[in-house]
Amino acid sequence: MKVAIIGCTHAGISAMKQCLKYYPDAEITVYERHASISYLSCATYLHISGTVKNLEDAMYADPDEFTKRGVNMRMEHDVITIDSKKQTILAQNLKTKKFVNDTYDKLIMTTGSRTSIPVIQGIENPKVMLCKTCDQARQLGEAAKKCHTIAIIGGGYAGVELAEGYVKSGHEVILIHKHTHLLNEYMDPVMAENVKTLLEQNDIKVLTETTVTRFENTEDNRVLVKTNNQTFTVDMVAINPGVLPQSDILKGQVKMAKNGAILTNEYMETSDPDIFAAGDVTEVHYNPTLSSRYIPLASHAIRQGNIAGTNLFKRQLKSMGTQATTAMLLFDQTVACTGLTIEAAKAAGFDVQSVFFNGIYRPAFMPTNATIDIELIYDRKTRRVLGAQLMSPHEVSQSANTISVIIQNKNTIDDLAYVDMLFSPNFDEPFNYLNLAAQQAVDQEFKYSNK
Repeated sequence: MKVAIIGCTHAGISAMKQCLKYYPDAEITVYERHASISYLSCATYLHISGTVKNLEDAMYADPDEFTKRGVNMRMEHDVITIDSKKQTILAQNLKTKKFVNDTYDKLIMTTGSRTSIPVIQGIENPKVMLCKTCDQARQLGEAAKKCHTIAIIGGGYAGVELAEGYVKSGHEVILIHKHTHLLNEYMDPVMAENVKTLLEQNDIKVLTETTVTRFENTEDNRVLVKTNNQTFTVDMVAINPGVLPQSDILKGQVKMAKNGAILTNEYMETSDPDIFAAGDVTEVHYNPTLSSRYIPLASHAIRQGNIAGTNLFKRQLKSMGTQATTAMLLFDQTVACTGLTIEAAKAAGFDVQSVFFNGIYRPAFMPTNATIDIELIYDRKTRRVLGAQLMSPHEVSQSANTISVIIQNKNTIDDLAYVDMLFSPNFDEPFNYLNLAAQQAVDQEFKYSNK
């Protein structure tokens, strides 16, 4: 059986590995536009800050290792058309310009996402650069060596992390975000304000509710950045753009969402039973709202790729969906999020409420300690946990994973309040801080019920 995998980043690599494991007799051909695979984009800010010395170290797979295992790795090949009825592929070798005709029995679409470049006058300025690919990461690193003041457009995860990276490499940084608060897709205003304060304490100028309207060259070869609020001059600009699913070659051949994301079932099958899709080109099943959403994350891509490769010729594994759990280490503090924000919960029709927990993570008699801030979000009618945001100098990313499982299993604040967790003065109080946050929510509902 012939298997074609279109695109070979995180989802494509995972799918290929599973196909090699479960269907060793399959003939696998991979089409990839670039000369390398598996770049982890989170390495961009780590490289700029000096934590990761070489970007090549952020490549976790080499095409040659799959060639040795019998995979036909057609690197630097661009797929031009796919005919799903005839099950044919037309591609072009980007080096020789020769065309390649191929057929498939099963096809896995893992083409990822493309950059959604914002419409800003002057964005074509060479000092205004994008931040997504490995090549762009190299350009950002090289250009910064000759710059002092850098403007970063976009206050999502990538923008916040990039701001830290440039400050650590000795730059003056201005972070510009058009929404009312940073990380607005993942955090509510109170917790986001804590992140903003941390950035400002580390000499990053943060501008929210600020929209960039124009870039201009100055007489001294710098960049004039005009916004709806003010104008300032910098040496370079890094834009963290949004992304869109890269699904054009299957348009009209499989079912898609309005934004072009390919729709799949829990086995990663599309509306065409011989075509699977995984990664940024697809939507995911979002458990908090029991709906399909476009949430492009590497963690989703790897899981979906695994499922697609496993199910190619036999349904064996279902997707469990996602809570979109994320985290970052920001100036030695862990910032972690899972599930719904209050705003998203309201939009989904929940009777939403939240509590804010602030405390130390282990007994006060211990020689060292750290504070933990938690916002726990829940539905008042069902008492189900809907989401959480955590921030602490203590490592709380695994606590976000715990809440993710709580949401996955539709557990309530009552469950979380007393779920069994270990106790040791080295690690926590007799009640873990997650227990305590949930108990606070239970107490809050008890008070409400007596009004």
